[in-house]
Amino acid sequence: MLSSNSNAFIRATDHTVKATETSEKLPSWDLSDLYPSPDSELLQDDLKKAQNLVERLSKQWQGHLASVSGDELATAIESYQTISEILGRIGSYAQLIFATDSSSSKNAQFYQQITEQITAISTQGLFFTLEINRIDEDKLREKLKSERLSHWKPFLDSVRIFKPYQLADDIERFLSEKSVTGPAAWSRLYDETLAGMTVSLQENKVPLGDALNKLSSSDRKIRQEAANGLSKSFSENLRLFSLITNTLAKDKQIVDGWRHFPRPDSERNCDNMVEDKVVDALVHAVTNDYKRLSHRYYLLKARWLNLEKLQYWDRNAPLPSDDDQHISWNKAKQIVHTAYQEFDPRLGTMIETFLNNPWIDATLRPGKNTGAFAHPTVPAVHPYILLNYHGKSRDVMTLAHELGHGIHQILAAKQGYLQANTPLTLAETASVFGEMLTFQSLLKNAKNPQQRRIMLSRKVEDMLNTVVRQIAFYQFERKVHEARKNGELLPEEIGIFWRETQKESLGPAFEFTRDYDMYWTYIPHFIHTPFYVYAYAFGDCLVNALYQIYRQGHTGFEDKYINMLKAGGTKLHKDLLEPFGLDASDPAFWRKGLDIISEFIDELEQD
Repeated sequence: MLSSNSNAFIRATDHTVKATETSEKLPSWDLSDLYPSPDSELLQDDLKKAQNLVERLSKQWQGHLASVSGDELATAIESYQTISEILGRIGSYAQLIFATDSSSSKNAQFYQQITEQITAISTQGLFFTLEINRIDEDKLREKLKSERLSHWKPFLDSVRIFKPYQLADDIERFLSEKSVTGPAAWSRLYDETLAGMTVSLQENKVPLGDALNKLSSSDRKIRQEAANGLSKSFSENLRLFSLITNTLAKDKQIVDGWRHFPRPDSERNCDNMVEDKVVDALVHAVTNDYKRLSHRYYLLKARWLNLEKLQYWDRNAPLPSDDDQHISWNKAKQIVHTAYQEFDPRLGTMIETFLNNPWIDATLRPGKNTGAFAHPTVPAVHPYILLNYHGKSRDVMTLAHELGHGIHQILAAKQGYLQANTPLTLAETASVFGEMLTFQSLLKNAKNPQQRRIMLSRKVEDMLNTVVRQIAFYQFERKVHEARKNGELLPEEIGIFWRETQKESLGPAFEFTRDYDMYWTYIPHFIHTPFYVYAYAFGDCLVNALYQIYRQGHTGFEDKYINMLKAGGTKLHKDLLEPFGLDASDPAFWRKGLDIISEFIDELEQD
């Protein structure tokens, strides 16, 4: 299928937020760099252009790709990229419009219409990748002697990794056409339901995100009240969310069965260009370190909070001495810009460009997407960043994270639409590294030991959320998808899987009540991108290992790092890490990344 939408790298936060009143003027994005308006002639012209080009592509190349020369195949791929980029631009615009206010029926209608039109056009070009996969290995090797075609080898590799799982052309076409009424429709239902949810707090109804945000309140009564309100709202929608989850898991099982994927996460691993055994090594390393990391830290936290047991609503509670004062938007911009500038002025200049242009939407408004993401759109334009800024320290780190994605996307754009996007396992590199730069910059300027302790505890919690919690999410997904093979799961059964994985990962410091069994329902990754979540842990451990190399004074680190980002999707993790002397297939690699978290906890234990 033609690439119609670039990946929006959505951050799996635990404290998604929505509209609240604020006196501070926050930026909103201007999407006119993509299209002037949803009903613009330019957008319609692009749809017609893509339709004409795909018809020409089909007429000229269908049935011939195996027999053409290397130069001719390169020409065909260039045409395919042109169509993909047009559709990607249109699809990005529709996605961003919908994210701005997903509660708007007009936005939802526009998004659905565009999705259907893109699917109809891209299905006509479906033959292209199917025929590429039918080219004999020896013949393709001969074609790749062409200098023009060798440029496209990363794209060819990313297509042909799915060759063993490819179905007959008519089945592939059927699956493509039906996608708009299958997984995409269920995902839309989930999004619209989540966007419309409210929570009752003190006789007031507030958006879901506001209630989730109160789980980080310093007042335990407020946290408990928010938890009770959330549990009630989740329970009211539990049957629907369970139906969506069951249906999508069954749909995936059916398609995976036809394609003969060996396990539920194999398709994601192929898409990430990472071997199953590498993912298994990561998961094994993290789960083996639960006691050394999360269990140890949360026992400390229980002691700091003077509690015998933590409840789930205490997990994100600030420390007693942490007032987490409001940080203005202008101050947040300064903090993040300084951190990137100190690392390398080239990145500082790029950050400045983002901050000085209407490419960021931080405004709090009803119906807006929760959480945060960076959308790469297309190389001819620029990325757009969405976040919900409440002025907390975590929001500053989210800004640093998403700007890291933005930098990565701009640097990789020179690889072209088909080769700019990195696999998810590498997509978090620049974002997490940007967070680490910002954190270390702030830590260096800590005024006293107490402030340093607070900053360290915040960072440890963020890292545990990124590594331990995401691997627990992955384990939860594995349990759900494996169990779904035996029949539809009751909401209570899904809840038990959730409680088991949370209890295992967070440890003996917590007491989990039954109402927590429903908290899996607000994690969008389970719906939109199954098995996405381990990419966060992969990225965090990778960055921790990279940062260790950096602080040890690795020669030419900055240049190597920027070159790694520029590579986009043209290199695999082995090739990207080789200049730094790192190897993700070595178990010691993951240990190196996890050691940094442990070192931070070691320091906290000394207090």
